[in-house]
Amino acid sequence: QVQLDESGGGLVQAGGSLRLSCAASGSIFSINAMGWYRQAPGDQRELVASITSGGSADYADTAKGRFTISRDNAKNTVYLQMNNQKPEDRAVYYCKGEGIRYYRFASGEDYWGKGALVTVST
Repeated sequence: QVQLDESGGGLVQAGGSLRLSCAASGSIFSINAMGWYRQAPGDQRELVASITSGGSADYADTAKGRFTISRDNAKNTVYLQMNNQKPEDRAVYYCKGEGIRYYRFASGEDYWGKGALVTVST
């Protein structure tokens, strides 16, 4: 069984910074991509940023220039550094692990964390 645990959410003032972490634990041989999604009240869940096992990152337009995704493969952990935060960044942020395999020849599965709330005050 695989579990993803987010941490680092909380309250931040507009213009401030926050760093989210997500650690994957359990029977893990490899993880393909890891990503951060967010969902604001009444909205659909949307991709914020993703990163492959090789370190190739992709960002939503709303995150470009302000957020940085990084990853520690040895720790099965992904980070999201959020700078210059805006009130519209307020959402529950979810971590996703894609193509997680518990041994080399297993088929990969996707897992989600339970989410971390980020609130940005004006």
